[in-house]
Amino acid sequence: MSVAAITETTQYLTFKLEDEVFAVDISQVREVLDFTSITKVPRTPDFMRGVINLRGSVVPVVDMRLKFEMSKTEQTVNTCIIIAEINLDGEKIILGALADSVQEVIELEPGQIEPPPRIGTRLNTEFIRGMGKRDDNFIIILEIDKIFSSDELAIAHGLREEAC
Repeated sequence: MSVAAITETTQYLTFKLEDEVFAVDISQVREVLDFTSITKVPRTPDFMRGVINLRGSVVPVVDMRLKFEMSKTEQTVNTCIIIAEINLDGEKIILGALADSVQEVIELEPGQIEPPPRIGTRLNTEFIRGMGKRDDNFIIILEIDKIFSSDELAIAHGLREEAC
């Protein structure tokens, strides 16, 4: 969905990774959990931290900081797991996203959202829906369905299937 496609006020869940504030459409967030024990799965990419047991279901957990080429998320009292629903070729995949902290749910009107920055032709920014403006700060609004490649999501889906 491009910025031009955002025609109504939308609610977003904001969260921090290092010093940056990110947001995802609240309609794709199922819940936010306190940090819990994550079982590491061998031979998975570094950003794939492992799986958690969510009320009897196996949910893959990814480290958003590692996915965005930042340092590994360290556990603090604010570290949390955002349980999100991602669309992969018409199929819904439940995924946990590790974040430094969750901030709040905010509403942004279309006029408060700028298109993603154009940073040369080699940098892929299609996973950024837009740049939200709130007060004097920017919020990077993510297109959560486009953060992971279909191969990466297939690995996450495979982890879930294997554990069931």
